[in-house]
Amino acid sequence: MAVPAAPLPAPPRLILLAVAALGFSCVMTQLALMRELLGAFSGNEMVLGVALGLWLLLLGLGTALGRRAGKLRHPLRMLTAIQIPVAFLPLAQVFCLRALRNIVFIRGAAAGVMETVLAAGVLLLPYCVIAGYALTLACAILARAEGPAGIGRAYIADGVGSIVGGILFTFVLVRSFDHLSLLIFPALLNLATAAALGLYLSERITFHVSRVTLALALIGALAAALFMADLDGLSTRLQYPQQRVLAHANSPYGKLVVTESDGQYDFIENGIPLTSTRDDWHVEETVHYALAQRPDARRVLLVSGGISGTAREILKYPVTAVDYVELDPLILELGRKYLPENLADRRIRVLNTDGRLFVRQTPDKYEIAIIDVPPPSTAQLNRFYTAEFLAEIKRVLAPDGVVSFALGQYENYVSPELARLLSSARLSLQRSFRNVLVIPGSRVFFLASDGPLFTDIAARLEARQIRTKLVNRHYLDAMLTPDRMADVAGATTQRAAVNRDFSPILYYYHLRHWMSQFDFRFGPLQAGLLLVLGIYLVRLRGSALVLFASGFAASALEIVLLLAFQVLCGSVYHQVGVIVTVFMLGLAAGATLTNRLSSGSSRRQEALPSAERGVRSAECNQSLLTSAATVFRDGRQLLRRLAFLIAAYAVLLPFCLPLLNRLGSTTALLFVVKAAIVLLTLLLAVLVGMQFPLANQLEFDGTAAGASRLYTADFIGAFLGALLACTLLIPLIGVTGACLLTALLNFLAGALALRRPSYLI
Repeated sequence: MAVPAAPLPAPPRLILLAVAALGFSCVMTQLALMRELLGAFSGNEMVLGVALGLWLLLLGLGTALGRRAGKLRHPLRMLTAIQIPVAFLPLAQVFCLRALRNIVFIRGAAAGVMETVLAAGVLLLPYCVIAGYALTLACAILARAEGPAGIGRAYIADGVGSIVGGILFTFVLVRSFDHLSLLIFPALLNLATAAALGLYLSERITFHVSRVTLALALIGALAAALFMADLDGLSTRLQYPQQRVLAHANSPYGKLVVTESDGQYDFIENGIPLTSTRDDWHVEETVHYALAQRPDARRVLLVSGGISGTAREILKYPVTAVDYVELDPLILELGRKYLPENLADRRIRVLNTDGRLFVRQTPDKYEIAIIDVPPPSTAQLNRFYTAEFLAEIKRVLAPDGVVSFALGQYENYVSPELARLLSSARLSLQRSFRNVLVIPGSRVFFLASDGPLFTDIAARLEARQIRTKLVNRHYLDAMLTPDRMADVAGATTQRAAVNRDFSPILYYYHLRHWMSQFDFRFGPLQAGLLLVLGIYLVRLRGSALVLFASGFAASALEIVLLLAFQVLCGSVYHQVGVIVTVFMLGLAAGATLTNRLSSGSSRRQEALPSAERGVRSAECNQSLLTSAATVFRDGRQLLRRLAFLIAAYAVLLPFCLPLLNRLGSTTALLFVVKAAIVLLTLLLAVLVGMQFPLANQLEFDGTAAGASRLYTADFIGAFLGALLACTLLIPLIGVTGACLLTALLNFLAGALALRRPSYLI
């Protein structure tokens, strides 16, 4: 009986295709799950930081588990098998998150920090660990065929797949498909890759037929699910079992759901209720506290909130124009469909753009400006509460014009966390306005003007015969009592910092206030996790330490650049794909450059023995060792220089951003600012991308173990950079402090990168 020949090693291009498919799947799954987690846990940026941090940490865990992947007897078969769960797990994760959220947690109740961490960790664990392991496994296969250059090519292929996935998700798929439907595209790609690998592995015709038949059946099943099954509708109805779901759709800014119950319509975006047809308190307080100050106002600016009826309520006054600015076109589309009366009046001019960008560019003047955006639970929303934005608002106000916004909820008690929140808001207003009035309604309302402000709101409404349902004399007499007014006035005099664009302290105060509502205790579990992380960091050496620092810099400084983009150019959501794509392109370009340089050096070394024919074997081996030591020394110096360059970049970045802010806001200058931020992003990414292939050349020992260590260090550094930058460093010590800390970390890593690899010792 003939023994079938062992399968040949897979062509490197086929493995690189599998890595690119993995990168494509990872970025699309990450974006979809981040949005889903925001919706499940009420859109707090702490949730985003936790989810992104856990994603990177668990990917690092998967790459660490792949250190022994090179010792598998059939690594290619394992890689083929892994493509199946990589295809199906994202679909299952999204469906389970929606279906189980209200079963695991009490419906309508907010989940605390630890509950969020545990839930997100359990949800992300299977996919992230498998994806991280598959990445190291592919590196092991390529290392056998091409040496360290193969691992560098895998790094580039992963980046290319991520670039394509990010572009398609942001600019194409999310506009036309729900999350479950669009995740079928990476699933189909991974199944097709599995079929290609299986076809290559097949040794007998029967095995070949069965493998191809199975792959085609899976692809057909997913294609049928895409066009026939309403998985998104079913899972969304499971999220809102006591309401009738009228509409659900995605936009570049999040998932919007419209529900109806007993005649009440609710608009919910990313899990946060935007408006309700029976939310009369919100509408009337938002409008009348401000308009009662200047009842003869003719032009009013309304930033967000118009579909709730706020714009229509303003028309009870003799205004001639209400400019209503709303960022998300989907909100306007569904608002006109289900609440058409709220925007029907011709005096309401709807402007679909970013509110801050509109204020910076408009030549119009207004007597009243109402900022009806959600509280500063994210850095994106914090932009509407900074001293710089309030100064821009003052520029578009007429003399003695009034600006109004609301923060927090006051129920006859001001906690220390709420007091800092309110004090920061008042200090930020006082940077631009002489007079600030604080009103303790259902929320705490801030009114600011250079002219007089009045507390006798009921009398002023009655004098103008403004008819209201709830905000009347009886309500106002109960809410605006002297003790309540004195309580909130005293609370706003507490010690706090001014909220600024590049030091979003109000976001940090809001985060502390949100966390104070939960019983968070530092227990043995948290201490154990910190201990394990601390031990890992202490043991980092050489190239792994450099990649840890560059991973931290990549995440932290990219967040800084995204913050700068949304501050200087308007909302980042619509163009975040551009920044992220440029960053991924820079990573791939930097890695390609270093990989080509390393490959050229390797080819020169391979030519050395043939040039020394006739030289004794011992002398030749000594020459090769000497040459390898020279390559290592040169590579180590370049790696250190790159770390120092990243440190210098981090030092200079916070000084560059204010210069861009001074350029102005004309269309031409705005284009210059955008181009400058794109170039800064590209430069950072190239510096970071050059390090991985170089570090891999230094650490390569003939297996994928070195690549596994480097990937793990890179992911854990990125995990800490993402988590700390968006939740602690930037809010607490500002952009400058975060950048300087990042610079110090990379400088120290470069200075300490002295360890020789094991194969040269």
